[in-house]
Amino acid sequence: MKSHETFTLIEEITRLDGSKYMEISNMVQNGRAELAVERGLIKQVRILQLNIAHTPHVQAYEDYVNEHYAMPEEDFTTFDEWKKPEDVQQEVNAILRENHIG
Repeated sequence: MKSHETFTLIEEITRLDGSKYMEISNMVQNGRAELAVERGLIKQVRILQLNIAHTPHVQAYEDYVNEHYAMPEEDFTTFDEWKKPEDVQQEVNAILRENHIG
């Protein structure tokens, strides 16, 4: 099942091994990440910026995620990091630059 998410924030996720990555997300997905912390699936999540502008880079990333991933149900038992091909990672990098993060 595909998602139809609109991204509105940037969050930093800390994996169990202590490494970190930035994700473009929204409040519902951030809530799922908070549940993942409570369930011991990731170490930490924190919001770095709220209400990001809906730029062409954000739209391109939304299109990719909505095509390839679905919002997990609340009873999830694994935390799946969205894998990004190089061109999609470049969109994320552009979003981070636009928001003066990273």
